[in-house]
Amino acid sequence: MSIEIRMPKYPECWSSCGQCASGDVFILEVLVAPGDHIDRDDNIITIETGKVSLDIPCPWAGTVAEVFVEVGDKPNEGALLITLDRDTG
Repeated sequence: MSIEIRMPKYPECWSSCGQCASGDVFILEVLVAPGDHIDRDDNIITIETGKVSLDIPCPWAGTVAEVFVEVGDKPNEGALLITLDRDTG
């Protein structure tokens, strides 16, 4: 069963405080490639803002089928990051 993993909602504090979200949000690192097996909560990308870098974890375990982002991309909330063939066991 293949599922889409999308960019999660940015933390609500980004809109109220704005300190860590200043500047563009872009992908600093892509940590997976097609064929990689990942566990639940393994990081798939690292994003950078004007102040901080954040790892984005995968909510499921499985094998990466396809990666749709690359270093330097500026993913919006809901952007497709990867497709994952979920573990069924």
